[in-house]
Amino acid sequence: MYDSNDNPHLLIYPFNASGHIIPLLDFTHHLLRHGLTITIIISSSNLPLLHPLISSYPSSLHKLLFSDPDPDHHPSPHPLIAKVIATQQMFDPIVRWFQSHPSPPVAIISDFFLGWTNELAAHLGIRRVVFSPAGALGSSIFHMLWRDLPEINALNGDRDESFLLSLPEIPNSPEFPWRQLSPLWRSYKEGEPNFESFRKGVIGNMTAWGIVYNTFEDLEGVYIDHMKKQIGHDRVWAVGPLLPEEDGPVGRGGSSAVPRDRLLMWLDKKPDDSVVYICFGSIERLSEKEMSVLTSALELSNVDFILCVKTSDLKFIPSGFEDRMSGRGLIVKGWAPQLVILRHRAVGSFVTHCGWNSTLEGVAAGVMMLTWPLGADQFANEKLLVDQLGVGKRVCEGRPENVPDSVELTQLLDESLSCDRPERVKIKELSQTGIKAVKEGTSMRDLDMFINQLCEH
Repeated sequence: MYDSNDNPHLLIYPFNASGHIIPLLDFTHHLLRHGLTITIIISSSNLPLLHPLISSYPSSLHKLLFSDPDPDHHPSPHPLIAKVIATQQMFDPIVRWFQSHPSPPVAIISDFFLGWTNELAAHLGIRRVVFSPAGALGSSIFHMLWRDLPEINALNGDRDESFLLSLPEIPNSPEFPWRQLSPLWRSYKEGEPNFESFRKGVIGNMTAWGIVYNTFEDLEGVYIDHMKKQIGHDRVWAVGPLLPEEDGPVGRGGSSAVPRDRLLMWLDKKPDDSVVYICFGSIERLSEKEMSVLTSALELSNVDFILCVKTSDLKFIPSGFEDRMSGRGLIVKGWAPQLVILRHRAVGSFVTHCGWNSTLEGVAAGVMMLTWPLGADQFANEKLLVDQLGVGKRVCEGRPENVPDSVELTQLLDESLSCDRPERVKIKELSQTGIKAVKEGTSMRDLDMFINQLCEH
């Protein structure tokens, strides 16, 4: 068994995107609470995200600070590929740091985009653990598509956007029209060095010593079991939802564009389950047409709402909308403390892009979800929420050509706050199982097993 007095040292390497960094920092928090020593690789631009943890664990959390790798030196057909490939220039600096450290780490935990750290871990003679910021379903699809990419591409040689791709290898045999597959995957160019390097890393994830998922058995048990079968061992741990208790530390994820106290004061004035929260994550953006339909529906509806809008999208907000909605609607122009909002008693439904962090936060808060996926793994997460778990209702399937009628959207918004909706009953039940999982159930068990197995070596 693991003895916390041994104080083993781990190296943690997140991918430089807030949707990837925040859940890995939440996991880091759990590891620190168990007495481990952590060094985290972080760029200066993301250092503020680390401050809440550093202030809580000044003696056991250390930072390995580097400047952001420059993707411009690694031109690629897709900007994300260039960004991932650029991180490989960290190989030698990490090796030098490791070799000069008086008590170097016994393992590296790195994001699933950073598959090249498998080779780094082998070079250092330590174990590599994959941290997946996607759920087990999204991750299984992601890895299968990259593994079988040439064969799947050959099935749709004409690149027909409506071509239906069936994935019978994965439980429940999910199907996706070609247009719903990630542009990252669809832009693959066979033989292009950076794409092939990225693909090699993704496939390499399946040979890592273990995989940690921010999920729980009652949410994705069948897909967790599937991944265990795919990699051929049981070192797959579901430790989520990895969310702070209560409202979490101030500054988690970044500084709010609206003071937390002001948000809470606004929500405190609203009746229970009377507010719709609308947010599309840290990356996805709505088009002008999509924003027009959304704001029209909000104006026609009877709901109170909080609308989170990126500063770059404010130009799409209709003139006078904010004034007309004064008192009934609150617009957050930039980053919002989403978990604080979702956990408030006044919030009854959540219009979401179905990013995995938002999915988990909505589930944990017990808030019915109105799904509007836009890309990446979001269409898979929508299938999980709507078709398999019955805790969400479809609003829109992607981009402008599929934008709903504003009158239909108005009806969905109004109906989402109805207390007798079956989705609302089911999400409350699922929320309770998630809370139990981390406090005394399967996720607590898996976290303890992970630490024990890692530290035995």
